[in-house]
Amino acid sequence: MASGRFRFQRSSALAGVALLTWALGPLVLVAALGALASGRVRSWLRPTWRVVAGWAAAVLVLVGVVVVVPDGWLPVPPGPGALVTPGYTGRPFTPQPLELDVPQNPFLAPNGVSSMHHDAWATDATVHPGPLGESPRVDTAWYGLEECATLAFDRHERLVALCGDLQGPRLHVIDPDSLRPLVTKDLPDRPDVEGTRPWENLCAGAYFYLDADDRAVVATTDRRVLVVATSDADGDPDLTTDATYDLSAAVPADDCLVAVLPDWAGRIWFVTQDGRTGFVEPGSGDVSAIELGEEVANSFATDTDGAVYVVTTHALHRLEVSPAGRPRVRWRAPYDRGSTQKPGQVSRGSGTTPTLLSGGVVAITDNASPRMHVQLYDTRDGSLVCQESVFDDDASATDNSLVSVGSGVVVENNHGYSGPWRTMLGRTTPGGFARVDLVTGKDGERTCETVWTSEVSAPTSVAKLSLATGLLYAYEKQKNWWGANAWYLVAIDVRTGRTAYRVRTGLGTLMNNHYSAVTLGPDGAAYVATLAGMVRVRDRAD
Repeated sequence: MASGRFRFQRSSALAGVALLTWALGPLVLVAALGALASGRVRSWLRPTWRVVAGWAAAVLVLVGVVVVVPDGWLPVPPGPGALVTPGYTGRPFTPQPLELDVPQNPFLAPNGVSSMHHDAWATDATVHPGPLGESPRVDTAWYGLEECATLAFDRHERLVALCGDLQGPRLHVIDPDSLRPLVTKDLPDRPDVEGTRPWENLCAGAYFYLDADDRAVVATTDRRVLVVATSDADGDPDLTTDATYDLSAAVPADDCLVAVLPDWAGRIWFVTQDGRTGFVEPGSGDVSAIELGEEVANSFATDTDGAVYVVTTHALHRLEVSPAGRPRVRWRAPYDRGSTQKPGQVSRGSGTTPTLLSGGVVAITDNASPRMHVQLYDTRDGSLVCQESVFDDDASATDNSLVSVGSGVVVENNHGYSGPWRTMLGRTTPGGFARVDLVTGKDGERTCETVWTSEVSAPTSVAKLSLATGLLYAYEKQKNWWGANAWYLVAIDVRTGRTAYRVRTGLGTLMNNHYSAVTLGPDGAAYVATLAGMVRVRDRAD
């Protein structure tokens, strides 16, 4: 009788700890584990073999379910802290549309759906609306420990995703309603690189684009470029390789492809981690390349006049095709790369993809200390038009593309993010956003001016602007004294910098986006890939 009462008390205590952890956060569990330092507590909790066997069986069943159930059929497992983190703050936003004239590259899918940065200018702005905060609904899908760095949308409005785990990348076509993969294509495994952590390995796992024929053009870890159809003749999802281009003659085995993008003549340009850049002629498969001699850690941009803009860890380059039909450097503009790789970056240098603005301007950031600068360059000769320092001393760095607002750009602060553990136990990074505009004075002099700043902390969000709503969408991690790890889709009024609303997408480290982009779909929803799957946020249907 007494033993049964003790078993009930132990079970009640364990259930109470579990319930309090769910409600208040992981510090409850830390405190409970600390109590085990007491021999008296350990003696009281000492389980029988039946209890141990029961818990072991439960864990095995849970693992079995995870292994057997296909990707996307289960939600991302929730973390603790549900009652100490708000589910929604702010209020619905009234759309304030913006105009941004971005030319359509004829060899890309329509602007807004073609690639991570939306278009050939890498504006990170789209005509598609995002959620306005009208009773937003959050849905998640669990893919295991797999993250989808880049999302695009085919002409059937299905998601095309370049995803990967510790072994290597793969392509998915995903149903936007159920968030379940419809078809998958495994790509060559990612090689181990000594001294490089898996999430810092940029080889062929971050960037791809959809071409004008709705085909995914993707670099592989074995130095090829694949052109992959995303649907069959009936429009059903399919991932069949239409063309393969071998770049091994131009890219040695100790180098790797980072990104690909077409120019306005249809050449498929590429950059490698060691600074080789060039293009493939799709008709013949001929490859031409040159060596910049400097590391590349991001994608690039192309323009209507055939120019290609690449930022290395030392300089911004404008490339073009020579009369002889080979790539050449038109100009090179060095910048202040700082004295060290800052926490929050995967390389020492600019962490941005070049962003083209109207009026013959291209924007990047440098890596200066104590504060980095947003820099605008003249596309004709590479001269520095102006620059503006952003964020606090010794707390400024970015590893994400700038967002074009037409007259300027928005920059995100990633300083302090060294890995997923950096946001555990309720912690976050210094964060911040700033809008910097190009202003022309009465005397014709052009200067860079900070329009607004925001304290929103988005450790690695790759924010996106909806021209239809006038909102900038980012992925936020707030500090929490209870140790809860709550992640939010946050919407910022791009005109003023004020936060319109934020909605909690989930709790726990599995909800960390870890450099994956926010993506706004044709359906008006916002999609964010996390370490364990996919999040979708959309307004309540009327």
